[in-house]
Amino acid sequence: MPLAVRFAVLACAAVVCSCSGDSKQTNSPPPSDPPITIVTTALPNGQVGRAYSATLAAKGGTAPLTWSLGAGALPAGLTLLSNGLISGTPTAPAAATPLTFTVSSAVAQKQTAKLTLNVSPASITVSVSPPRAGLTVTQTAPFTATTNDYGGVNWSISPAGGSFSVASSPSGTTVTFTAPTTAGVYTITASSVTDYAQQAAVTVGVTDLAGVYTWHNDLGRDGANTQEYALTPANVNTTTFGKLFSCTVDGAVYGQPLWVGSLTVSGARHNVVFVATAHDSLYAFDADASPCVPLWEVSLIDAPHGGTAGEVTVPNGTTGYYVGLGGGSNAPEVGVMSTPVIDPASGTLYVVSKSMSPGMPPATTSYYQRLHAIDVSTGNEKTGSPVTIAAMFPGTYGGGTSVAFSARQQKQTAALALVNGTVYVAWASHEDARPYSAWIMGYTYNGTDFTQTAVLDATPDTGLGGVWMSGGAPPTDQSGNLYITTGNGAFDVTNTSPPNHDYGDCFLQLNGHLGIRSWFAPSDKDTDYQHDQDFGSGGAALVLSLATGSLQHLVVGGGKDGMLYLLNGDSMGGLGDANAWQQFSVGGPIFATAAFWNNTLYLAPIDNPLRAYTFDSTTNMFNTTPTSQSATHYGFPGATATVSGSGASTDGIVWALDQTNHCIGPSGTGCGPAVLHAYDASNLATELWNSAMIPADAAGNAVKFTVPTVANGKVYVGTRGDNTGGVYSSTTISGELDVYGLKPD
Repeated sequence: MPLAVRFAVLACAAVVCSCSGDSKQTNSPPPSDPPITIVTTALPNGQVGRAYSATLAAKGGTAPLTWSLGAGALPAGLTLLSNGLISGTPTAPAAATPLTFTVSSAVAQKQTAKLTLNVSPASITVSVSPPRAGLTVTQTAPFTATTNDYGGVNWSISPAGGSFSVASSPSGTTVTFTAPTTAGVYTITASSVTDYAQQAAVTVGVTDLAGVYTWHNDLGRDGANTQEYALTPANVNTTTFGKLFSCTVDGAVYGQPLWVGSLTVSGARHNVVFVATAHDSLYAFDADASPCVPLWEVSLIDAPHGGTAGEVTVPNGTTGYYVGLGGGSNAPEVGVMSTPVIDPASGTLYVVSKSMSPGMPPATTSYYQRLHAIDVSTGNEKTGSPVTIAAMFPGTYGGGTSVAFSARQQKQTAALALVNGTVYVAWASHEDARPYSAWIMGYTYNGTDFTQTAVLDATPDTGLGGVWMSGGAPPTDQSGNLYITTGNGAFDVTNTSPPNHDYGDCFLQLNGHLGIRSWFAPSDKDTDYQHDQDFGSGGAALVLSLATGSLQHLVVGGGKDGMLYLLNGDSMGGLGDANAWQQFSVGGPIFATAAFWNNTLYLAPIDNPLRAYTFDSTTNMFNTTPTSQSATHYGFPGATATVSGSGASTDGIVWALDQTNHCIGPSGTGCGPAVLHAYDASNLATELWNSAMIPADAAGNAVKFTVPTVANGKVYVGTRGDNTGGVYSSTTISGELDVYGLKPD
């Protein structure tokens, strides 16, 4: 064969082409079948009695694709067509039925997929717990949805904010919710995956309240928490609100519990409530954990906290008493008797302890009062702390030219105040046992030691007086001025010759150095003194605090004679009722501090109801006719109320403790639980709830002068546990913190 012809034959064998003039063409074999990929990764949920339709999908292969069920059985009522359509009406529930589907190509290629199919009952239910909650901004909390929808639930929040650990969850799964950064009321909804119309919602109050760092909430001492979004008049009732848990402590709780949000303790974030006891102990508890979870506990009189060997808390009883006149008005002990104060910037809690080193004979006993700077995260004393309290002040009370502070005689009842970096501490007496006078001191702490910056004895020549204000703290205006009331004592300021600087039964405005800037004494000051009618038995509160204008500060307060005084804080008027801005009778002795919210003052004098008085901002005076009052009458010592609301005028609730049966002293009418009351702030005749309505809500035995704290959907109440006034540890629970809030179910 010629060479050219041979090449042509080889070429025709190598390729598909026309050869040697042949016009017939031979087609190429078809390309290989593209691989099949099943697109469907999950099947929608079905519901008994409702039409179901879902189409399986795949790509690749050569049409037609044919579907079949390789393993498992479709739920009753459903069928599979070869085109991948699953349809029908389910007749019975099926939970996560395992199914293996096979898809085949026209050229003998196949692929399988393992899927599950849920068919939920005909009637789908969804519930969420807890049904309501209070959270701080960015706080995390668990929420659990329970449903009979085998497909589970989807989670959402309205208005938008916060986040869930997962957007959807199977039945009964708990998700972690992180609260929004903006305070307000939010609705969390769990919706059925199968039937979106079936859902359950919970209301969450998210607060931006950073803390209740001081007595009666703020420096004005108005007792209002305007950042409470969880508690409303609609949900504070016996069905949804009650006692959640109690925390046992080692002594009566006279001071107001303090609360700090989002505090890191031992590496974990907590909302924390702090409690000081008459046994000289200090506790930090998780503010939300039930049952109670202690975070730390310390004794303020042990060696690490400045105590000496053998030091004990000072007893106070009707026999063998170490302070007072034997009335036992604070039995069984007088350790920490006032409300501490917290500096959030430095994480420091300031508190005053009282203790003694017993001596033989008793006259050799040593007494101590110390101001402590405590690390809020650990309970440890900070560097250079504590400082032993001591002072001298010019005066002739006691026969010399100066008066010495007595750690034994002076009782530290008034709550501490922290103003512009200075801690102010005030004292009165134990049951009027002399000698005592009206001391107030200022201390600063720089992180390494304390410095005493100011001292005032308001009755240095005649003694008595005392600054106790039924446990209240001095209110403070924006200029740093403090306002105090003094108790029963001599008044001689108007004398033309010494003694002429004793301010018994007075209202005083003090500057930051405790200099007296302005004062007021009632017309009946002498009668008050002669008949133990302390003008200073009640605390003070600011109702007006303006930066400019001829009238910048209005302060309110009163005492045992039942007259309430409204004074121009910067020009108090001096001697005489005619110089007061306003005065009126409230019907009974005042041993409390008024609360002020939404231009309304709330006050419960002794043997009187809790009353509401409106403030007229045009005249800057009160309407002396109450706009409403409670049905409950409060015995001794009346009640210092607290108000919670979401803003300055919405969802107001007035909280008040009936402490009549406080067990001890001549004023006690019995011994029994403190009773926490909640009223609609717009009408005190509407009582929403009280802790005596249901036995399970009962608090521990009452303590006089204590104040409830409202924060983040809960109310904290200090009590004496089951102690009835007997000696320390005479009963099983020497003190107790009771916590109330929205019930978990």
